[in-house]
Amino acid sequence: MSSHTYRSTRCATEQNISFEAAVLQGLATDGGLFVPSVIPQLEPDFLTKWKDLSFQELAFEVMRLYINPSEISDADLKELVKKSYSTFRHDDVTPVQPIDEAAGLYLLELFHGPTYAFKDVALQFVGNLFEYFLTRKNEGKSDEEKDVLTVVGATSGDTGSAAIYGLRGKKDVSVFILYPTGRISPIQEQQMATVLDKNVHTLSVKGTFDDCQDIVKQIFGDSDFNKKYHVGAVNSINWARILAQQTYYFYAYFQLVKKLGNDAKIRFTVPSGNFGDILAGFYAKEMGLPIDKLIIATNENDILDRFLKSGKYEKGGDVKATLSPAMDILISSNFERLLWYLARQNVADGSDEKAGATVNDWFAQLKSTGGFEVPEAAIAAARKDFASERVDDADITKAIKKVYAASKYVLDPHTAVGVETSYRNIEEDKKAAVENVKYISLSTAHPAKFADAVNEALNEFDGYSFEKDVLPEELKQLAAKEMKRVFIEKADAELVKAAIVDELTKE
Repeated sequence: MSSHTYRSTRCATEQNISFEAAVLQGLATDGGLFVPSVIPQLEPDFLTKWKDLSFQELAFEVMRLYINPSEISDADLKELVKKSYSTFRHDDVTPVQPIDEAAGLYLLELFHGPTYAFKDVALQFVGNLFEYFLTRKNEGKSDEEKDVLTVVGATSGDTGSAAIYGLRGKKDVSVFILYPTGRISPIQEQQMATVLDKNVHTLSVKGTFDDCQDIVKQIFGDSDFNKKYHVGAVNSINWARILAQQTYYFYAYFQLVKKLGNDAKIRFTVPSGNFGDILAGFYAKEMGLPIDKLIIATNENDILDRFLKSGKYEKGGDVKATLSPAMDILISSNFERLLWYLARQNVADGSDEKAGATVNDWFAQLKSTGGFEVPEAAIAAARKDFASERVDDADITKAIKKVYAASKYVLDPHTAVGVETSYRNIEEDKKAAVENVKYISLSTAHPAKFADAVNEALNEFDGYSFEKDVLPEELKQLAAKEMKRVFIEKADAELVKAAIVDELTKE
């Protein structure tokens, strides 16, 4: 077994899958997610060797450990990385900014890509990766023989535009993004619907994000449709996204350690909805990056916080509409990957097969009863790596105000969930007299994407102006652009499939 091959979280039959197959297929045929057969371990001297590398150089080193050179050569991988991050507005790609140094709090800014959201870090790479694999597969083939990919994804806000900007104009790829009508911000909708490339399609679905995500899973589960249209995944279930996001944990760690010294205990606070962002941190930690703790910051849709505190994974009612809509998710798809590791180590005695069967059983329970409970050993293991907090809308507003009042820095509401969570942990550290702990809170989106929440918090400040202080010129221009959308009047997989077929015939 190797870190260059992949297997499903659900069963023993889908094993030793290549990186290319895992990326292009997206979801395993049994409904599980692909995980590396082995998590690679870093060389003992990596802290010295890697500390001065650029973001791009680090990305190459991390990705190389998960991708066989026979699949992508060193030269090609370096070129893919270079191309993917050439679109970012900051030289450091993901810079670390001090937000409250006295308290030991720093922000990792992940919004310098083309759509002003953290998902660009992964999806610029994924778009280039899809094109790379398809170009190679289609070399010398006629148009009729060519492999094509129909990428279908669901978004609660930022994934959609990041996927579209990553895939627009790519050869032999069509992209369909489902989003819940009226449940994303106007700028997020404009970012998606104003991309008029022929291969880009936005589907506005009457329902919730969870409805959209369920439809995507149903489409992946339809083997005939899949076979005919070569459906691929771009949302955070795709392993390539988790892989690309690992880089900024390493880069942020090195940026801070160079500033503060090696004895600093570094914790990452991550606003979490679908669990992909923080899962990348888990892999970095398992590889050997000395992360002290990973802290899950949830909004009022708090399934992850409730799980960590109780060991029960339960839907717990309907999804709540909050000030941080990209986190308004009941079922966190990527959490299945962590559950597989917890099952293997704490339920299945190291057996991959038993771990897959256990996860399969847990998700069958989730489907039939709305929840499941993991054994005490599994939840105890999770608590060694993770802590969590639940932040409500009032505290989001409070955090945006607090930071602006202190430094004029404007947080988006999702980032505010992480900052509030960090401050709560900083207070706990003080009470327990824990010293030299530093917090890197992930800033997942530019505040301009969430005007309502930001203005609600900051309109009371003299001199504050959203247009002047927050909104970049590029986003100002979106409102005047033409929009292209397909409206789906009911959250129904058959209606969505019919729309996909109809749109493909028009391309």
